Amino acid sequence: MKHYIIPIFIPHYGCTHACVFCNQQKITGRGTPVTPAEVAGIIDQHISRITEKRHIEVAFYGGSFTALDTSIQQALLKPAYNALQHGRIHAIRLSTRPDYINDEIVQNLIDFGVSIIELGVQSLDNEVLKASARGHTYGDVIQAVAVIKKLGLQCGIQLMPGLPGEDWSSLITTARGVLQLAPNFIRIYPTVVIAHTKLADMYHDGRYTPLSLLMGTARAAFLKLLFLQYKIPVIRTGLQATEDLSNHDVVLAGPYHPAFGEMVDSYLFYLMMAHAVESIAPNQQRITMLIHHHSRDTSKIRGLANRNIKKLTSIYNIDHLTLKADGQSLDEILIESQDLCYVINKKMLHNL
Repeated sequence: MKHYIIPIFIPHYGCTHACVFCNQQKITGRGTPVTPAEVAGIIDQHISRITEKRHIEVAFYGGSFTALDTSIQQALLKPAYNALQHGRIHAIRLSTRPDYINDEIVQNLIDFGVSIIELGVQSLDNEVLKASARGHTYGDVIQAVAVIKKLGLQCGIQLMPGLPGEDWSSLITTARGVLQLAPNFIRIYPTVVIAHTKLADMYHDGRYTPLSLLMGTARAAFLKLLFLQYKIPVIRTGLQATEDLSNHDVVLAGPYHPAFGEMVDSYLFYLMMAHAVESIAPNQQRITMLIHHHSRDTSKIRGLANRNIKKLTSIYNIDHLTLKADGQSLDEILIESQDLCYVINKKMLHNL
């Protein structure tokens, strides 16, 4: 059954920290706290639009939900809990900080129907966390994940490659730490420079250099591929596109693109195709290619504006390249060339 998320945004509501990258009004498109009555109205409005059977979840995004006073948490959760009890929705999830998690806090959430908690981890490098003014440490993350798992809830982790002070070595260390934590799922949000943040000041005065779109894609692809290997779902890569984020006066720099998630998958498909070409024609002889693939992968194989195909044919000696959507599995391609067949999928990239 397909999922349907009812988003409730609470930017900065309860958050006591000023992370260098954060301007949640621009990220979420909302500038004022939500009320319990609005929560009820948003739930009713979304449910009225659903015409097919769906697994419906209410999700509280933004801010630091568990940093709120307990009475406010309960008031905001109550409309969702009522909907859950009456079978109108199937789950409640929320996002918060690792340093606002303990047994008492999580038990309160359980009492109001919450079954999924996402932690804004961002990095597991204490130096990167300090440079980003996160206000928590790797140790806080370990403790929070342990509490969430002990009390039987699903735990998700949000990562932000490209934070101040991060390099490839730091990113790999973070990735290995995440594998040890074994979360239920992961979101990847490459760092972008949002106007009216401390990171914007750091960018303007040369203290911070953001990732390019290509490098942001590469780092996100590395993480997604690694977590795929260990069967940890990556449920999103890149910020959700909003009207504000499409404004160049809001996103000043960094790897933001409204189709960032597709760009990551396209990058991985390019690596698959390039490896196949080099295996089939290691001496750069001229070849023709027929690529069999799943129909849902066509745009990812081509890349935005056909960039994958253009790059492949410009770098390698390919006389003619044809795509054929047929019976291949998702995330897999079968290449016919020079009387040879070569099958490759994302999982096989791990060993290359």
